[in-house]
Amino acid sequence: MAKVASQIGSALSVKPILSISDGVAHFVGVARTKERGVKRIIQLMREKVGENPVHVAVVHADALEEAQRLKEQVASEFNCGELWISEFSPIMGYTTGRGLLGLAFYVD
Repeated sequence: MAKVASQIGSALSVKPILSISDGVAHFVGVARTKERGVKRIIQLMREKVGENPVHVAVVHADALEEAQRLKEQVASEFNCGELWISEFSPIMGYTTGRGLLGLAFYVD
């Protein structure tokens, strides 16, 4: 599903937003720009986390500088017990495309 979303996103010049829960990918929506996409994933995280302490991994596919900026934003907006950056494996990066950003998190 991620490869298909990546290909559709490229063809339509949009950034697909996916959520993965219990190992199943769900289409959440699209954003016209990466900036809007990042705002949307932060909003989704805020809706699920609220004020609770949270453990967060900022994930990326060959987008370390953007991941570092996203990490700073998450640190300033959430009560993080843990916060780190993780790079997708080359296979995952191939599937999603370079430049992917994401958030993986769980609440205490």
